Amino acid sequence: MTILEQLIKGFSRLPGVGKKSASRIVYFLLKADAEYLNSLSDLIRRLQASVKSCTVCGTYTESDLCSICSDFRRNRELICVVEESRDVQTIESTGEFNGTFHVLGGVISPLDGVGPEDLSIRKLLARISDNSGEVSVKEVIIATNPTIEGDTTALYLVNLLKNSGVLVSRLALGLPVGGDLEYADKLTLSRSLRGRTKIS
Repeated sequence: MTILEQLIKGFSRLPGVGKKSASRIVYFLLKADAEYLNSLSDLIRRLQASVKSCTVCGTYTESDLCSICSDFRRNRELICVVEESRDVQTIESTGEFNGTFHVLGGVISPLDGVGPEDLSIRKLLARISDNSGEVSVKEVIIATNPTIEGDTTALYLVNLLKNSGVLVSRLALGLPVGGDLEYADKLTLSRSLRGRTKIS
Protein backbone atom coordinates (compact mmCIF):
# COMPACT_ATOMS: atom_id res chain seq x y z
CA MET A 1 0.00 0.00 0.00
CA THR A 2 1.41 3.40 -1.00
CA ILE A 3 1.72 6.40 1.34
CA LEU A 4 -1.17 8.07 -0.51
CA GLU A 5 -3.40 5.05 0.04
CA GLN A 6 -2.40 4.77 3.69
CA LEU A 7 -3.14 8.46 4.33
CA ILE A 8 -6.51 8.27 2.56
CA LYS A 9 -7.37 5.22 4.63
CA GLY A 10 -6.21 7.00 7.81
CA PHE A 11 -8.22 10.17 7.15
CA SER A 12 -11.35 8.20 6.21
CA ARG A 13 -11.38 6.81 9.78
CA LEU A 14 -12.13 10.33 11.05
CA PRO A 15 -15.81 10.96 11.94
CA GLY A 16 -17.79 12.41 9.05
CA VAL A 17 -14.95 11.91 6.56
CA GLY A 18 -15.61 9.43 3.77
CA LYS A 19 -13.13 8.09 1.24
CA LYS A 20 -13.75 10.96 -1.23
CA SER A 21 -13.28 13.65 1.43
CA ALA A 22 -10.18 11.87 2.72
CA SER A 23 -8.80 11.78 -0.80
CA ARG A 24 -9.41 15.54 -1.23
CA ILE A 25 -7.61 16.25 2.06
CA VAL A 26 -4.59 14.16 1.09
CA TYR A 27 -4.29 15.77 -2.35
CA PHE A 28 -4.64 19.22 -0.73
CA LEU A 29 -1.79 18.36 1.66
CA LEU A 30 0.37 17.26 -1.27
CA LYS A 31 0.18 20.80 -2.69
CA ALA A 32 0.48 22.61 0.68
CA ASP A 33 3.70 24.39 1.63
CA ALA A 34 6.18 22.65 3.92
CA GLU A 35 5.76 25.19 6.76
CA TYR A 36 2.02 24.50 6.99
CA LEU A 37 2.59 20.72 6.91
CA ASN A 38 5.27 20.89 9.62
CA SER A 39 3.09 23.08 11.84
CA LEU A 40 0.06 20.81 11.37
CA SER A 41 1.98 17.61 12.04
CA ASP A 42 3.60 19.15 15.13
CA LEU A 43 0.18 20.14 16.55
CA ILE A 44 -1.20 16.65 15.93
CA ARG A 45 1.88 15.11 17.57
CA ARG A 46 1.48 17.33 20.68
CA LEU A 47 -2.32 17.00 20.94
CA GLN A 48 -2.69 14.12 23.40
CA ALA A 49 0.30 15.16 25.50
CA SER A 50 -0.91 18.77 25.89
CA VAL A 51 -4.68 18.39 26.26
CA LYS A 52 -6.23 16.82 29.35
CA SER A 53 -9.54 16.81 31.23
CA CYS A 54 -10.44 19.66 33.57
CA THR A 55 -10.20 18.40 37.17
CA VAL A 56 -13.62 19.92 37.99
CA CYS A 57 -15.94 19.57 34.99
CA GLY A 58 -14.11 17.12 32.74
CA THR A 59 -13.98 19.22 29.57
CA TYR A 60 -10.75 19.33 27.56
CA THR A 61 -8.20 21.92 28.58
CA GLU A 62 -4.44 22.47 28.59
CA SER A 63 -4.31 23.32 32.33
CA ASP A 64 -5.74 21.73 35.47
CA LEU A 65 -8.81 24.00 35.37
CA CYS A 66 -10.59 24.98 32.16
CA SER A 67 -11.35 28.64 31.41
CA ILE A 68 -14.97 28.20 32.52
CA CYS A 69 -14.25 26.58 35.90
CA SER A 70 -11.55 29.17 36.65
CA ASP A 71 -13.85 32.11 35.78
CA PHE A 72 -15.19 33.55 39.08
CA ARG A 73 -17.96 35.38 37.15
CA ARG A 74 -19.71 32.12 36.23
CA ASN A 75 -22.82 31.10 38.19
CA ARG A 76 -21.64 28.09 40.21
CA GLU A 77 -25.17 27.32 41.42
CA LEU A 78 -26.05 26.19 37.89
CA ILE A 79 -24.56 23.08 36.25
CA CYS A 80 -25.29 22.01 32.68
CA VAL A 81 -24.65 18.27 32.22
CA VAL A 82 -23.47 17.27 28.73
CA GLU A 83 -22.30 14.04 27.11
CA GLU A 84 -18.99 15.11 25.62
CA SER A 85 -16.50 17.97 25.79
CA ARG A 86 -17.49 19.23 22.33
CA ASP A 87 -21.03 19.87 23.65
CA VAL A 88 -19.59 22.51 26.01
CA GLN A 89 -18.33 24.53 23.03
CA THR A 90 -21.68 24.17 21.26
CA ILE A 91 -23.61 25.61 24.22
CA GLU A 92 -20.97 28.26 24.89
CA SER A 93 -21.26 29.47 21.29
CA THR A 94 -24.85 30.64 21.98
CA GLY A 95 -23.68 33.19 24.57
CA GLU A 96 -26.85 32.41 26.56
CA PHE A 97 -25.46 30.31 29.40
CA ASN A 98 -23.46 31.69 32.33
CA GLY A 99 -23.34 28.62 34.57
CA THR A 100 -20.81 25.81 34.75
CA PHE A 101 -20.65 22.45 32.99
CA HIS A 102 -20.20 18.80 33.81
CA VAL A 103 -19.03 16.36 31.12
CA LEU A 104 -20.27 12.79 31.60
CA GLY A 105 -17.86 11.30 29.10
CA GLY A 106 -20.58 9.44 27.22
CA VAL A 107 -24.04 7.99 27.81
CA ILE A 108 -25.51 4.87 29.37
CA SER A 109 -25.54 2.25 26.63
CA PRO A 110 -25.88 -1.39 27.77
CA LEU A 111 -25.40 -2.65 24.19
CA ASP A 112 -21.96 -1.00 24.13
CA GLY A 113 -21.17 -2.15 27.66
CA VAL A 114 -21.40 1.37 29.12
CA GLY A 115 -23.12 1.61 32.49
CA PRO A 116 -23.57 4.50 34.98
CA GLU A 117 -20.33 3.53 36.74
CA ASP A 118 -18.41 4.21 33.50
CA LEU A 119 -19.56 7.84 33.42
CA SER A 120 -18.56 10.82 35.56
CA ILE A 121 -21.76 10.65 37.64
CA ARG A 122 -20.17 10.17 41.08
CA LYS A 123 -18.12 13.33 40.49
CA LEU A 124 -21.30 15.22 39.56
CA LEU A 125 -22.95 14.19 42.85
CA ALA A 126 -19.87 15.36 44.75
CA ARG A 127 -20.06 18.74 43.01
CA ILE A 128 -23.70 19.20 43.93
CA SER A 129 -22.99 18.96 47.66
CA ASP A 130 -20.17 20.77 49.42
CA ASN A 131 -17.91 19.19 52.04
CA SER A 132 -20.49 19.67 54.80
CA GLY A 133 -23.09 17.72 52.85
CA GLU A 134 -25.12 20.88 52.17
CA VAL A 135 -26.47 21.40 48.66
CA SER A 136 -24.40 24.12 46.97
CA VAL A 137 -26.01 23.86 43.53
CA LYS A 138 -29.51 25.18 42.83
CA GLU A 139 -30.20 23.72 39.35
CA VAL A 140 -28.88 20.95 37.15
CA ILE A 141 -29.73 21.24 33.44
CA ILE A 142 -29.55 17.91 31.64
CA ALA A 143 -28.39 18.52 28.07
CA THR A 144 -27.90 14.99 26.75
CA ASN A 145 -28.74 14.33 23.10
CA PRO A 146 -32.32 13.36 22.18
CA THR A 147 -31.41 9.73 21.48
CA ILE A 148 -32.46 6.53 23.24
CA GLU A 149 -29.14 6.48 25.10
CA GLY A 150 -29.31 10.21 25.87
CA ASP A 151 -32.87 9.86 27.19
CA THR A 152 -31.91 6.80 29.27
CA THR A 153 -29.02 8.76 30.81
CA ALA A 154 -31.26 11.77 31.48
CA LEU A 155 -33.88 9.57 33.17
CA TYR A 156 -31.20 7.92 35.31
CA LEU A 157 -29.91 11.33 36.44
CA VAL A 158 -33.44 12.60 37.17
CA ASN A 159 -34.12 9.57 39.40
CA LEU A 160 -30.75 9.97 41.09
CA LEU A 161 -31.31 13.66 41.86
CA LYS A 162 -35.05 13.66 42.66
CA ASN A 163 -34.53 13.83 46.46
CA SER A 164 -31.42 16.01 46.37
CA GLY A 165 -33.19 19.35 46.82
CA VAL A 166 -31.83 20.51 43.45
CA LEU A 167 -34.07 21.67 40.61
CA VAL A 168 -33.49 19.32 37.65
CA SER A 169 -34.41 20.56 34.18
CA ARG A 170 -33.91 19.31 30.62
CA LEU A 171 -33.16 21.28 27.46
CA ALA A 172 -36.33 21.94 25.49
CA LEU A 173 -36.66 19.67 22.48
CA GLY A 174 -38.78 20.41 19.46
CA LEU A 175 -39.08 22.12 16.11
CA PRO A 176 -36.11 24.04 14.73
CA VAL A 177 -36.47 27.74 13.90
CA GLY A 178 -37.56 28.11 10.28
CA GLY A 179 -38.63 24.47 10.03
CA ASP A 180 -41.90 23.37 8.40
CA LEU A 181 -44.30 21.05 10.21
CA GLU A 182 -44.72 18.87 7.14
CA TYR A 183 -41.02 17.98 7.21
CA ALA A 184 -40.82 17.25 10.95
CA ASP A 185 -40.63 13.62 12.00
CA LYS A 186 -43.23 12.19 14.40
CA LEU A 187 -40.83 11.98 17.34
CA THR A 188 -39.86 15.65 17.02
CA LEU A 189 -43.53 16.66 16.79
CA SER A 190 -44.38 14.52 19.83
CA ARG A 191 -41.60 16.13 21.84
CA SER A 192 -42.73 19.59 20.71
CA LEU A 193 -46.28 18.93 21.85
CA ARG A 194 -45.18 17.56 25.23
CA GLY A 195 -42.73 20.42 25.77
CA ARG A 196 -45.09 23.21 24.71
CA THR A 197 -44.91 26.46 26.70
CA LYS A 198 -47.70 28.79 27.82
CA ILE A 199 -47.72 32.15 26.02
CA SER A 200 -50.83 33.80 27.52
